[in-house]
Amino acid sequence: MLIPITREKFEQLVPSIATGSQYAAVWGTVRDVLRRLLISFVGVIVLFVLDVLFGGVAQGFKFILGIVFGFYWLWSPVYWASIKNASYRKWRYSGFWRGRVLDTFITEDIIDEAESFNRLGDLVIVENRERRINVEIGDKEGFRTIIKAPLQRIHKAIARGQPVECLVMSNDPDLESIREVSDVYIPSQDLWVGAYPCLRRDFFLAMREDLRDRYGKKSSRTTTSPSSQKNRPPRRPSPPRRSSEESRRGDRDYAELRRRRQREDRRRERATSRKSEDD
Repeated sequence: MLIPITREKFEQLVPSIATGSQYAAVWGTVRDVLRRLLISFVGVIVLFVLDVLFGGVAQGFKFILGIVFGFYWLWSPVYWASIKNASYRKWRYSGFWRGRVLDTFITEDIIDEAESFNRLGDLVIVENRERRINVEIGDKEGFRTIIKAPLQRIHKAIARGQPVECLVMSNDPDLESIREVSDVYIPSQDLWVGAYPCLRRDFFLAMREDLRDRYGKKSSRTTTSPSSQKNRPPRRPSPPRRSSEESRRGDRDYAELRRRRQREDRRRERATSRKSEDD
């Protein structure tokens, strides 16, 4: 099911200024907070040195910069979250999409790399990995995509066949080529899944209730006519001007993830069988 929504409604769902949940999502780890504190400290020290060298020059300007640098650790998450929101708001058209969970699997993704030296003085690359849940979603028209999120215990409730709802975005008025997908909502579990909460969730829940009351049983169909639906090619989440080589690389990456998951399943089965033989 795909129902286009107005630009006004879209801008309510994806605000230009970060919300509280978006601020918390961008706040980051202790390491991120310490990095921002270091930037604030260095900025204040530089302003202090400039004030000593050029005292009495542009006092008001230096006072403003002092506030900016001094509280950088506090206000910067608002800025970076607003930048993320702008990356969603750049799409001109959007719609309410409803599909189902096709598959779920877990991967370990590299989220950060740091250079270090061992005892012998050799350069070592330290990879910071994070376990993530991968939820493959799709519909009967052939649209498929994967939503990733940091793995949590509540994700155990996700199962194949569960309905999912989200916002899809595109520059095509008819939403034929879907370029971006928001975080998804699983109504049966009252669960949100996504790496970043780009939606105003209270507005989204109110909108889905309004659409359910407005369309009722008709909501299982798209807004296009049946005759045009037969000739419509399947919607696919292709990024703009994506080359064939990138498409093949994406297919290989997905196949590699599936093979990795199968190897992990076989490894657990062998470990279980060895344990039972030892007992």
